[in-house]
Parts: sequence; structure tokens; C-alpha cells
Amino acid sequence: MTVITRFAPSPTGHLHVGNIRTALHNWLLAKQAGGRFMLRIDDTDAERSREEYVDGIRADLAWLGLVPDGEERQSARFAIYEAQFQRLVAAGRVYRCYETAQELDLKRKVLLGRGLPPIYDRAALKLTEDEHAAKAAAGEAPHWRFLLDHAEPIAWDDGIRGPQSFDARSMSDPVVRRADGSWLYMLPSAIDDVDMGVTDVLRGEDHVSNTAAQVQMFTALGAPPPRFAHEALLTGSEGKLSKRLGSLGVAQLRETGIEPEALIALLARLGTSDPVDPALDAEALAASFNLAHFGRAPARFDEAELHRVNAGVVHRLPFARVTHLLPAGMGEAAWDAIRPNLDHIGEAAEWWQVVTGPITPPALDAEDRAFLATAAETLAALEWGGEIWRGLTAALKDATARKGKALFLPLRLALTAREHGPDMAALLPLIGRDAALERLRSAS
Repeated sequence: MTVITRFAPSPTGHLHVGNIRTALHNWLLAKQAGGRFMLRIDDTDAERSREEYVDGIRADLAWLGLVPDGEERQSARFAIYEAQFQRLVAAGRVYRCYETAQELDLKRKVLLGRGLPPIYDRAALKLTEDEHAAKAAAGEAPHWRFLLDHAEPIAWDDGIRGPQSFDARSMSDPVVRRADGSWLYMLPSAIDDVDMGVTDVLRGEDHVSNTAAQVQMFTALGAPPPRFAHEALLTGSEGKLSKRLGSLGVAQLRETGIEPEALIALLARLGTSDPVDPALDAEALAASFNLAHFGRAPARFDEAELHRVNAGVVHRLPFARVTHLLPAGMGEAAWDAIRPNLDHIGEAAEWWQVVTGPITPPALDAEDRAFLATAAETLAALEWGGEIWRGLTAALKDATARKGKALFLPLRLALTAREHGPDMAALLPLIGRDAALERLRSAS
């Protein structure tokens, strides 16, 4: 059986890190099994759905390299939902209700006051056809509920949470269609999963109660339920749910210099017992993806950790991957020299400015200025080549008896105006002989 997973966002806003994590895990699960990863746009909410958000979802997935193997849109599938809905009506598995939100709220309060579960009392099932006709004549349109089978056990072996069981008698029959004819989430989603051949549904633990009802919906539709797995939701580094996580999207991450490889490396392992490794690419992450490694504890997302992972990724990126992001004139040798000092690719421009100049070295004391004058004379007498830094420092050590920080720091300050930075053995050839001599003489 081909494994088929799906990512089903609603285009009512931009993807945030929680959405991206769900998409990634479904992509990894499918890729590991050689299966298919599907994108389903859940755009049944015509008022809130926007085409710009659909385009944004596709662009975000493309930036991450999570290319779907197919796409469906719920707004194009209303005829399918209607046909299945009418089958369920005929089978007595959905029924008409008329209570207002205020009436339902009052019923819940009464039940809670009696110490009873606040579930729907199925009062609408007692209505006669004459009473339905009277309501229709009065202009009352019904909403529709799915009739849970109280005799049918609800159980599944969750890929993360283990064996799960629910008593249908403790659950309200879920509303599946509004009075205006529009659809709520659960029934169209189940119909789509059957029609699309989805074998594995991996989503957040906030959907567990939805799954309990949908298990019976699959049976009513004449199909076996897919395999379900519900992962813990993301929390902020402070240990509680963060509003920022609900708004932190790809655009903001890109603006701060996060690379897609870093986001994938972190989110792939977040919530598991596996270490985050910036050296692993998507193929390696897919090969090692294992639902059994996910824990039940909330998965903590730390932006500082993401930036640390990003630095690890940047240090490994080949020149071909970053060429279009680098300043003009910066070649592969410069990238190889500079990248170990970068947290984000955008910082390369600062170091390229150090290489190309001009720079303003800090003021040095008389002793260091005299040392730099000697350094300029020594460099001028040396044959320029790839080992020029080694040759220069060796000659200066012999000539001045300086060593360690006293030897290297004044040279670095004069040549780069920085106390720290890339390896000078790689940086000095990039600066060039004439510029290096000019900087040493200027600092002396």
C-alpha cells in the first residue's frame, strides 16, 4: 500500500511555524516510505479564504523544498460533499437541528450546574416531520449533526499517543453543516481523505477529539480509517503557549536571515528524542524519521536555538547554493574563508567590506605602531603567495621575538579593524598585497 499523507491548511492567513512543522512531518513520513505528499487547500470558508494566502502557502512550501505530489481544493469539491451528505441523510447518520447558539449555551450551563457532561441532548431527534415542516414554513433553516453510534466503540492505535479509546455517549454529535449550507471541517475532511486515498493523518494533538468523531464518519462512509498520529503542539521557550508562534511565519524568518535548511533541521526533530543536527539534509532526515521517537510533552520552539542551527547550516553551505545571495565580486575562495564566522548569509557583506575596504583601524600604542611598521617592511620583502600569512608571521616572530596575541592581534587590527574574524591565512590573500601594505603602513 502506497503511503499517502496530506497537509491541509486553510488559506485564511499565512503559514506559521506550527503549520510548517505539520507540513514537514507529513512530507518526511511520505518520503521515508516512498509515498506521496498531498496539499489540500481547505477553503470552504469563502468569506475568510484569500487567493493571496493560497499563493503564499505554495510559495512557502516551495521555499522549504516541500513540493507536493498533488493538490486538491475543497472549494472545487462541493458536489462530492453533497453526494456523500445525501447518502448519510438517507442512512440516518446526519439529522436536522434548530437550536440557536444561545439555546445551546443555556443547555450546557444547565448540565454543568447538575454536574453532568455538557453534551448535546439530541432533542432534535424527537421532532416529527410535521414539526420539521412547520419550522421550514416559518423560515427556520436547520443545521445538521452527525449521529454518533453509541454502541460502536471508538478506538485507534495512535502513532504517537498509543492506544486511544472514546465513549461516544460522552461526546456531542458534531455539527457538520451550518444552516446556510456551508460546511464545517470534519465531514468534508473525512470525505476527502477517503477520496484522496490518504493512508496516514499526522496532525496536532488538538485534533484528537475530532479524530474520535471522524473514526465513525469513515465507517459511515464505508471506508476504513487512515492511521492517525497526533503530535504535541509547539510552545515558546518560556514554556507556555506563545502568541508569537501563531504569527511567526516564513516571511519573518527569512527577514531575520533564516535558511530553509535550518528551519527543516530544527522542526524535523522538535518534539522527538533525536538531536538536532544541522549537517543532515532532508533525505537523511526522512530516512531517520520515526513517530516512535515523539514524546507527549509539549515541543518547545526556541528562536535562539533556530539561529544557532542556522549558523551551523551556513557554515556548511557550498558556494553554488549562496552565489546569488553574496555581494558582487565575492568568489568561492572568499565564501570559504568567511562562512565559518557567519550566523546568517547576509553578514557576508560586512566581511566582504573588510576585504575590499576601506577600513578604519583602531588607534594603537607607539610600540604596536612600530611593530606594524616593521611588518610592512617585512611584507614588502616577501614573495606573495598562498602561504603569505604563515611566512609573514614567522618572519616577524624571528625579527621581533613577539608571539601569541602580541604578534597576531596588532596585525589583525591593522588589516581588518576587527579583533576577531576569519582565519587570517585565508583572509590576507583576499585582501591582496597592495591593500595589505597600505593598511599596515597607515596603522603604523
